[in-house]
Amino acid sequence: MAARFSVARAARQLTSSATRRQSPFVCQFQRQQVQQRLFTVSAAVREKKYTEDHEWIEAAADGKTFTLGISEYAAHNLGDVVYIELPQVDLEISAGEAIGAVESVKSASDILTPIGGTITEVNSALEEKPGNLNKDPEGESWIAKIAISGEPEGKLMSKEEYTAFTEDA
Repeated sequence: MAARFSVARAARQLTSSATRRQSPFVCQFQRQQVQQRLFTVSAAVREKKYTEDHEWIEAAADGKTFTLGISEYAAHNLGDVVYIELPQVDLEISAGEAIGAVESVKSASDILTPIGGTITEVNSALEEKPGNLNKDPEGESWIAKIAISGEPEGKLMSKEEYTAFTEDA
């Protein structure tokens, strides 16, 4: 008889705890976890994208300005960079257009942009020391910042896709 009462009591406690309202402290903790998850998702959206012409673009936090540069693969294959021609600020550009050039001891190459818009800023430090492009092409040696006027065109690849693309070349 006592066993039946303890089983019944346990069943009531389980069903009543399922319908019981949770403490507000638990809810706040759960909300904080959701906010953290949203933050990590937005970071993935802002990852660098690469083109088949060996340039990269990365969206700024506002989502309307993109930073453009050349990939490490391109910098390595160019060799020692001796001159860089940067675009002019406030220049209107179209996707696929050459906005400058990079010259090295081996060769010269145009800088093509996968996005259209307006050049808002250039990395003028590269004019004084073009060799910095070989040291950190995907970091401090970015080429230009562009306020976009449309969506990027052409094939844009993630880091993994681009690595596979360059290994096949």
